Amino acid sequence: MAWRCYRATSRFTGKIHATFRESLISTILFVCLLFPFTTEAGLYTASDQVVVLTPDNVDSVLVNSTAALVVEFYASWCGHCIAFSPVWKSLASDIKEWKPAVDLAAIDCANQDNGPVCSRFGVRGYPTLKVLQLLHSTRFPRNVRGLRHKIIDKMETHAEPWPPACPPLETTSRAELKTNSVGHLALLFETSNSYVGRELTLDLLQYENIAVRRVLSTEDGLVAELNVTHFPSCYLYYPSGIFTRLHVRTFYTYALQRLPGVVRAGKPLPVTSDLAKNTTEDQLRPFNRSRVYMSDLESTLHYSLRVELAAHPVIKGEALSTLQRYISVLAKYFPGRPVVNNLLKSVDMWLKGEKDTELSYSSLRDALDNTAEVPNAALPEGVRWVGCQGSKPHFRRYPCGMWTLFHVLTVQAEEAADPQEVLQAMRSYIHSFFGCRACATHFENMAQESMSHVGTLSSAVLWLWSHHNHVNNRLAGALSEDPHFPKIQWPSPELCPSCHGVKNGEHTWNQAELLTFLRSHFSSEHLLSDYLEEEAQLLSRQKERLVARHQEKEQEAKRGAEGRARQTQDTLLKPQPEEEVAKEQPAEEEAARAGEKVQISEPPPWVKPKADVSHQPQRRPSIVGLKFRPPQEEIVDLDSINQYYKALLAAARVSFHVKLRTLQMKEQPQPGAGLEQGPVLRLGMQPVEPEDLLGQHKTLQKRILTGKYTGSEEEGALEMYPHPNKRRWMSLLSVGFSRLDISLCVLLYFLSSMCLLAMYLFFKNRWRLRRAKVALP
Repeated sequence: MAWRCYRATSRFTGKIHATFRESLISTILFVCLLFPFTTEAGLYTASDQVVVLTPDNVDSVLVNSTAALVVEFYASWCGHCIAFSPVWKSLASDIKEWKPAVDLAAIDCANQDNGPVCSRFGVRGYPTLKVLQLLHSTRFPRNVRGLRHKIIDKMETHAEPWPPACPPLETTSRAELKTNSVGHLALLFETSNSYVGRELTLDLLQYENIAVRRVLSTEDGLVAELNVTHFPSCYLYYPSGIFTRLHVRTFYTYALQRLPGVVRAGKPLPVTSDLAKNTTEDQLRPFNRSRVYMSDLESTLHYSLRVELAAHPVIKGEALSTLQRYISVLAKYFPGRPVVNNLLKSVDMWLKGEKDTELSYSSLRDALDNTAEVPNAALPEGVRWVGCQGSKPHFRRYPCGMWTLFHVLTVQAEEAADPQEVLQAMRSYIHSFFGCRACATHFENMAQESMSHVGTLSSAVLWLWSHHNHVNNRLAGALSEDPHFPKIQWPSPELCPSCHGVKNGEHTWNQAELLTFLRSHFSSEHLLSDYLEEEAQLLSRQKERLVARHQEKEQEAKRGAEGRARQTQDTLLKPQPEEEVAKEQPAEEEAARAGEKVQISEPPPWVKPKADVSHQPQRRPSIVGLKFRPPQEEIVDLDSINQYYKALLAAARVSFHVKLRTLQMKEQPQPGAGLEQGPVLRLGMQPVEPEDLLGQHKTLQKRILTGKYTGSEEEGALEMYPHPNKRRWMSLLSVGFSRLDISLCVLLYFLSSMCLLAMYLFFKNRWRLRRAKVALP
């Protein structure tokens, strides 16, 4: 009712709503045009290990592929597709090792550009899966295990030629064992409805020197010879014996991948002698792989703060806020030595006290080097990798140290008020400063997907662990993988047996046991201090560096001052070239003999031109506007001064030569030689030194500034006030007053007084008349 009354009482409501709708539509269109990726991003990215199909690459990917491609046709607006996307991503991560034989792809049919591709494959409903061109089904398992089995069934039953990269999945017999030529032969005994053998075959598809063969439980000869009683069971077949592992597919894969001589295809065999001969730039240090080293954490801090941040000469805006959060987290939660913690806290306090909107890295470097000389505070320089060292200089090191540092910080933040404090600091640092930009993009995608779901400190620890394993899975087999330290799902069964479990025949993680292990593994009590530099030695080296730095700065300042002094001296006293002097001497000597004046036609360039005092009187500064004008600084042109002194020196040299010759000719000196009127310099028998002229000029300029110079000149002499008290009343605060100024002031004061008197009389008479009118009856 109230809404109807409002509409009835406002005739402009319709126009207002129409205008609002138009502005809203315009805003939506503007956002869509400005951010087109928000409507075309789809549900998958390249970091999900899923091939994103488009009209440009669909033919090359689907037709020319040597692997069996499993394609999901989906619509980004479909709720079931959105709910299924995490399963598809998990499947891509789970069967990553199958890539030479099986690969996953996806295409968004809601995108109009992709519509012809979806129509070509006869897709009408979403989501739809296709294996090559044979499987067309909208009914399929909605879990990872069922999808694996479905893919294997279609690969074995399709009538088309076998994909070139797919290995044989059929069973083996005793006769085939005699033809074995690989380094390791794994026999997987299982029942006919088991998928473990085929999954294990695909898991090890990218590895060399090992082969997997299925043996059914109906193969009585082999079963009896090896005394197999449990199915599935895995045995390594050697002429000298057998080897049995656990009854879980994931554990089989982990054990077989770490057999001697088993390497990923395309990777060189790990050579143990390389570790002893030190093929890297540093001596490889013995270490315990099950422990965390403080040396790795301090090396990470050095590289992060002194090397990576140095690539940003000026830090401002969001990057500055990121740096402040990063340093704050380090100052609060880094479990380091007292000297390192003191330095981090001092840098944190310094950053919080900075009020500028931008920060230069040089000032940050001064704080890191403790130029303020905070007692008992230092950050070691240089790196000394131990647990994160690699077999080659380009393996592991800083990325490993960064992951380890953030694991330690999430565990140490047990009493943090915000469970995402460490994660958000890590996310913003990687986004703003981490050197590997592709890595930063992948991490940002993971953070946008699920970091907002972290609500407790325990979930923050587990979130970082799970996504670290996700990255390990994605990078396994890449060129960045160290063959001596393969990327696995961590922790391994040997490191934490209780962290692994089995549920419905599938490997699972025991979250409670895993959280306990992580808190113990990354605790401050579990950190090893091996290979660390002693604190006393660290402080001593820092003091030496600071002293050397101060001495170097002083020497640079001294050299700079000396250089500037020499440059000024050379500029002012640089002699005139002899050739020019030789050319000028004959003409000047002739003029001197004739009694003419050798004069400098122009005054010094830094002296302001003066009016001709013989034709007009000298004027004083005027204050008619009742404002004292501030004295203006005179701008001196050094080049003009140099030319002026050149002329003076040339005149002095000419005077000296004239005197010498006149003495030789025994002529009498001409009277009246000396300093003449104004800027004219008359040369006589006495040589004129430039220093005397400069002194006279300074004295004259000083008198002018103090108001003691009247400006009148008569007969070449500068007239000064003979009596200082004669006109002292005309000078106020070093500003002179002329008679005209005083007369104008007196006249103005007199006129203003008359105006005030007239106004007073006018208003007084007006007030009397008004009172008389009021008094009348």
